[in-house]
Amino acid sequence: MTNARVAILGATGYGGGELLRLLLRHPKVDIAFATSRSREGVPVGAVHRNLDGLTDLRFSSPSVAEIAACDIVFGALPHGASAEALAPVVLDGARVIDLSGDFRLRDAQQYRAWYKREHPYPDLLARAVYGCPEANRDAIRSATLVASPGCFATAINLALIPAASRIEGTPTVVAMTGSSGSGAEASEGTHHPTRSGTLRPYKVLGHQHVPEILQLARELGSELHGLEFTPVSAPLSRGIVAVATADLARRATTEELVDAYAAHYADHPFVKVVTSREPECGPVATTNYVEVRPRATASGRLHVTCAIDNLVKGGAGQAVQSMNLMLGLAETMGLDWPGTWP
Repeated sequence: MTNARVAILGATGYGGGELLRLLLRHPKVDIAFATSRSREGVPVGAVHRNLDGLTDLRFSSPSVAEIAACDIVFGALPHGASAEALAPVVLDGARVIDLSGDFRLRDAQQYRAWYKREHPYPDLLARAVYGCPEANRDAIRSATLVASPGCFATAINLALIPAASRIEGTPTVVAMTGSSGSGAEASEGTHHPTRSGTLRPYKVLGHQHVPEILQLARELGSELHGLEFTPVSAPLSRGIVAVATADLARRATTEELVDAYAAHYADHPFVKVVTSREPECGPVATTNYVEVRPRATASGRLHVTCAIDNLVKGGAGQAVQSMNLMLGLAETMGLDWPGTWP
């Protein structure tokens, strides 16, 4: 089997940089294009310093036809811009994995409400498969358009999926995230002097990842009335820890919940159900692995802590995991290295 040719649209940002880092060492992939109009002709290593000297690849601006001729096309562009760039490629027959939020929601009105813009290609929303392998592995294999989940959504989804059909009411989630989740362009909220040494809640009860979490939960049989989500900006560069609590249709014990989570994730190689310590960012940093700890509260409610790397499992790594499924490769290929400790 010859290597698959892939293109990365919007390859200068953090998501694009992580895709480059992962795919340059993938044994069954060749990167045909890393696109950027503003950096056209610039060596990849001049922007992503960790890749300096490891590749001769330069940023380019190929035509739609050249991009569509690739086996897999990754979108690593901002919301809005991603749909505009990817839709012509999808319509030309390419298999696409989008890291933005442009194809995650099936309802164009929901997209308008949460992303504050009209969707430019609403007819494509029904074609998109939500790219969470732990919920949609089989659908991803045959998909032509995969909408990779958001980073917060990934952590919260993985915290709730094994118990989804048993959850009632409105779960509550508090999740802390590193600054890289806000992208490569600095803003007041991500600028180091204003972020270091503090914890700052933001988009409280109004984060755009909420509707995709509720959408997946409903598809998995959960009767949710909503999601009370508080994101918190933390003084670290990468990683997410999410803590979720929810009412259950039937009281559960910690042993029952651990057994249910272990059984669900037994066939999912990147999720570790831990019981002897708390999930944390350090052990999963730069990896596609996930740590999840479920327990029951004294009143029999669900309490789950989940830790991921926001740029890998919450971004580029999960997208590569979907690519492996779409290409018929081992799901773990190019992703199964451990993290570092300390």
